[in-house]
Amino acid sequence: MDKFTRILNNFSIATQVIFNGSFCGSKTLGSNLAGGCGHLHFLRSGKLTVLSDRGHKLVFEQPTVIMLPYSTEHKIVSTESENVDVVCATIQFSPLQQRQLLANLPKLICLDITTGELHQTVHWLFKEADGQQLGQQSIVNKLCEIFMIQMLRQLSAQGIVLQGMLAGLSHPALAKTIVMLQEAPEQDWNLASMASSAAMSRSKFAGLFRDTVGQTANEFLTDLRVALAQELLQQNQPVSLVANRVGYEHGSALARVFRKKTGLSPKQWLEKLHK
Repeated sequence: MDKFTRILNNFSIATQVIFNGSFCGSKTLGSNLAGGCGHLHFLRSGKLTVLSDRGHKLVFEQPTVIMLPYSTEHKIVSTESENVDVVCATIQFSPLQQRQLLANLPKLICLDITTGELHQTVHWLFKEADGQQLGQQSIVNKLCEIFMIQMLRQLSAQGIVLQGMLAGLSHPALAKTIVMLQEAPEQDWNLASMASSAAMSRSKFAGLFRDTVGQTANEFLTDLRVALAQELLQQNQPVSLVANRVGYEHGSALARVFRKKTGLSPKQWLEKLHK
C-alpha cells in the first residue's frame, strides 16, 4: 500500500450542490461558513469572474474547476451575454483533513478540466448533478471525493504543495515517519523515536521536518492528536477513553492540550458544534 493510500483510506468529504445551471448576476459566498467548509465551482462553459476577498479579479473562459478549500469569502459574477453554465457546491472536511491534509494549500486553486483524469471525473459529476435519480447526492459526494484525491495527487506531482503533510509525504526521508504518526498517534512518540524512524539524528530530523512540513514534528503530532480526538468526541466517546486512544494518559492532559489548540474544553467544543 503506497503512502498516499494509507492517508487517504479514511478520506471523506460532505458536499452539497447549491447551484447547477445557467448563472447570471453576482453572488457572494463563504462569508457565513464554518472553518471546515469550502467551495467548488465547476465551470462548464461561458465566462465567469471570481472576485477574491483581497480584491483580486480572476476571469475564466474555458472549462475550469475553481476550488476554495477554506471558508473564504468571494464573489462569482457573470452577465447575461456570457452564457455561464456552472455547478457550485459547498465542501465540508473533517477537522483532521482540514488541519493535516489541506494545510498550506493556496486559498484559491484553478485547474483545467478539458483533458486528463480530472476531465472524466468532472464529466461524470456533471451528468449526475443534472439528473434526479435515486442516490444522486451520495454519488455526487463520492465523485467529489474522487476528484479531490486526484486533485491533491496532481498538485503534489506539480510541486505546488510546498509545505504541509502532502509535502512531507512527497519527501522520501519523511514519508515513513508521517505515515507511522498517522497510523499510531497514541504511541509514546518523542523527537528521538521520530528521528530514529527516519534514520536521522534528532537535530537533522527536526530541521528537515520543520522546513518541509512548516511546523515542528511535535506540533504536527499534537495537531494530529487533537483532530483525531475531535472525531472521536463526535462519536460520543468519553474524554478519558478518547485521551488514551490519542496518546494521553488522562482526560485532564487531553483537555489542557485541547484548550490550548481550540480555546475550548472538549465539552465546550462539542456544545458549540451542536448548536
